[in-house]
Amino acid sequence: MANHQPTCKLLLSHPAHFFALGFGSGLAKKAPGTFGTLVGLPLFWLVNGYTLATQLALISLLFLAGIYFCEKTGKALGVSDHGGIVWDEIVAIMLVLTFTISQWQWWLAAFLLFRFFDIWKPFPIRQCDAKVKGGLGVMLDDLLAAIYAILSLKALAWTITRL
Repeated sequence: MANHQPTCKLLLSHPAHFFALGFGSGLAKKAPGTFGTLVGLPLFWLVNGYTLATQLALISLLFLAGIYFCEKTGKALGVSDHGGIVWDEIVAIMLVLTFTISQWQWWLAAFLLFRFFDIWKPFPIRQCDAKVKGGLGVMLDDLLAAIYAILSLKALAWTITRL
C-alpha cells in the first residue's frame, strides 16, 4: 500500500488513519491541508470552555497522539508527510485559536495566517521539515507555523490597540 492517494478504505482501516486523515478531510483532492485546518475550527469549540492550562494540556495530548497517527499513516501511504495527513493542521489551528480573540474576524485572521505560514514555511520551518522525519516531523513543522501565526496575531492585536 505504498505511495498512493489515501482512500476511504484506508481511512476506515485503522483509528490512526481515521484521525491522521482528519476524519476524511484529508481525502480532498485539492488543498487537503486547508480542509484539515477547517476541521480544527469546530473541534476547538470542544476545548474552548476550559481553562488555558487545560486547553494546552489537551492540545499537547492531541499533538503527542498525532506523532503516532501521522507516523502510522505515513508508513501506510509510503510518504512520511503525505498531503492527505492533516491531523497536524487540526491540532495546530487549535493551538492558534487558544491564543486568538474570540471574534470571527480574529478567527479568520488566525486561519489565514496559519495557512500562510504552513504553506510558506519560513526559517526554521522548512529546515525542520527537511531534517525531522516521521510522525514527529509531520507534527513539528505545523507547530512552528502555529507559533508564527500566534506571534503575528499578538503583534496585530498590539498594533490595533495602539492606534
